[in-house]
Amino acid sequence: MREIDVFIDTEEIADFFYQELIKRGFIPAEDEIRELADITFEYLLKKDIIAEEWDE
Repeated sequence: MREIDVFIDTEEIADFFYQELIKRGFIPAEDEIRELADITFEYLLKKDIIAEEWDE
């Protein structure tokens, strides 16, 4: 199995969730959307789908 670099942007995730929820008839609050994006990021970390790296 090969390794690839993937960059996850929680702001992009938040925007995606916002747009999708609007399409489905929901009116999400901005803080709720940010929480969903953070939860998604944490889920990907927990499942070892991604690894968090810090720029120095």
